[in-house]
Amino acid sequence: MTEYIDFLLWPFLACVVLVGIHVYFGLHVIKRGIIFVDLSLAQVAALGTTLAFLLGFSLDGEVAYLLSLGFALLGGTIFTLTRNAETRVPQEAIIGIVYAVSSAASILAVSHAPEGAEHIKYILIGSLLTVTPAVVLKTAGVYAVVGIFHYLARQPFLALSFHDVNPPPRKLLWEFLFYASFGVVVTSSVKITGVLVVFIFLVVPSIFAALLTESIGKRLWLGWLFGLAGSVLGLILSFVFDTPPGATIVFVFGVMLILFAAMRFFLKRILYTKCSTF
Repeated sequence: MTEYIDFLLWPFLACVVLVGIHVYFGLHVIKRGIIFVDLSLAQVAALGTTLAFLLGFSLDGEVAYLLSLGFALLGGTIFTLTRNAETRVPQEAIIGIVYAVSSAASILAVSHAPEGAEHIKYILIGSLLTVTPAVVLKTAGVYAVVGIFHYLARQPFLALSFHDVNPPPRKLLWEFLFYASFGVVVTSSVKITGVLVVFIFLVVPSIFAALLTESIGKRLWLGWLFGLAGSVLGLILSFVFDTPPGATIVFVFGVMLILFAAMRFFLKRILYTKCSTF
């Protein structure tokens, strides 16, 4: 039993680190109605990783990270400039286009590479079980810096997402800083868990929390609890059934949210029926 715990310890700690920051960003994303921005930014960052792969650089090296970050910042710039553009095209459509184009570019780029299929799999679900203590600690440090920055600048960031009627001065700058810091987070996350898990960590716990409360603080705590519970269950099931941990976690998060939504629906129906009988 001890060796099993040791084997899953660092993957679990990696999930703790990722859930901690992604639930926070998820609150902003859900409120802004840009649900797929994380998926799109993650895919753009993965395109940078793909370029490094084709050039022969290590996926864990500095060049791959810098290329991935550069692509993520480029995507963040696009989303900043289109956030309040006066057009007939909603930003969600632009986010979807960026995701589709970057996904297609990654597939085309590795279509003739000997290990192209494995690389695409790596982009989607990462390599969580092989994560090292050094990567987890480094990622935690990066996220801590981003978290401190957002805490110190919480007023303009909250005003952008939750009180858009009173936007902060230099709104475009704060929009860019939001997407840039988000890009930094996504760049580090994709290397560990892949695009799909990054998206699930961002959206599902935040939706769960939003269904229960309007309070920002309570949403954070509820999202963190949901994310940690889903991560633990996903890792255990992955180990027991010998399935990819990333894909297992994505599946578990989806099932948990569906079960919660169904329970919430039936409880409301029961309460409504009881009240209507009086």
